[in-house]
Amino acid sequence: MITTTVRLAIRRYFLPLAALLAFALLFGGGAPASAQTIAAMVNGEPITNFDIEQRSKLNALSGSKEINRQSVLNDLIDEKLKIKEAKKYGVDPGTSDIDQAYGGMAQRMRLNNDQLTKVLEGKGIRPDTLRQRIRADMVWAALVRGRFKESLQVGEKDVNAAAQQAGEATEADAFEYRMQPIVLIVPKGAPQSAFEERRKEADSLRERVTSCEEANSFFKSMRNAAIREIVVKTSADLPQALRDILDKTPIGHLTAPEVTKQGIEMVALCDRKATTIDTPKKREIRDKMYAQKYEAKSKAYLAEVRRAAMIEYPAAH
Repeated sequence: MITTTVRLAIRRYFLPLAALLAFALLFGGGAPASAQTIAAMVNGEPITNFDIEQRSKLNALSGSKEINRQSVLNDLIDEKLKIKEAKKYGVDPGTSDIDQAYGGMAQRMRLNNDQLTKVLEGKGIRPDTLRQRIRADMVWAALVRGRFKESLQVGEKDVNAAAQQAGEATEADAFEYRMQPIVLIVPKGAPQSAFEERRKEADSLRERVTSCEEANSFFKSMRNAAIREIVVKTSADLPQALRDILDKTPIGHLTAPEVTKQGIEMVALCDRKATTIDTPKKREIRDKMYAQKYEAKSKAYLAEVRRAAMIEYPAAH
C-alpha cells in the first residue's frame, strides 16, 4: 500500500456520471453530436472525440511535431488505466495537489495560474485537459516508484561498472559544503543607488568576517539583513559555477556579493570536506541508470494493466 498526502475512499464500480453525460450529449442537445462521439470505453469510462481533439491541441501547444490521432487515443487510454490502477493502492492526489502542480507549471512558464488558464482557453483548450495529464503523470510516477522501490535501486558496483565502460573516472574529488545564505535586504522598488550602497556594506563585511560565528554575530544584529540556517550540499547537488566559487572561497569567509530580487546575497562557507558521496559525474550516471530502470518497469507494468483492462471501441476511430 502506498501512502499519499490525501486518500480518497474507493467508490464501488458503476457506470460513471461522465459516461451518462456523454450519452446525453450524444443523443440530446448541447455540443454537436460529432464532438461527443465515444471513441473508446476504458473499464466503463468513455473517451470521446472531443477529448482526443482537446489533447491534440494541447500536444500541439507543447511543441509536439507529430500529432497522430491513434497515438493520442492510446495516451488517453493509458492515463485512465494509470489513474484507476493508482487508486487501487490509495494513490489519489487531491485537488490542492493538482493545483500546486498546475501552478508549478505556470511558474516555469513565468505565468500565474490565471494567465496559464487564459493561454489554454485562447487556444481552445480546457484547463482540465492539462490537469488530467498532470494527474496521470503524478499518480503513475508515485505508484511505480512506491511499488518497485527495491528493484529500481542502482548499486554502487553498477555505477562504477557503467562509468568504466564509458571511460569515465569516478574517483574525482567530491566535497560536502556547509553553508549559510545571507541577504542584505533592499526594499522592492528601491533605486539602483540602494543596491550599490548595500553592495559596499557587503564588500566591507567580507573583509571582516573570518568564521560563520562572526557572520551570525554581524548579520543577526544588522538592520534589514538575514542569515539563514546552515545548508549542507555535496558537489553532486550544486552546479559547476557554484562549486567553482565555493572551492575558491576560504572556509569561514563570504562569497562575492550578487544582486538578486531580495537585495544583495552572499554565502558564508562554514566547512568544506572531502566525501565519498557521489561526484557530479557519478550522480549523472546513477540518475541515467535509474531513469532507464524506471522506464522499463513502467512500460512492463502498464502493459500488464492494459492486458487486464476492458477496452472497447464502440465507434469508428
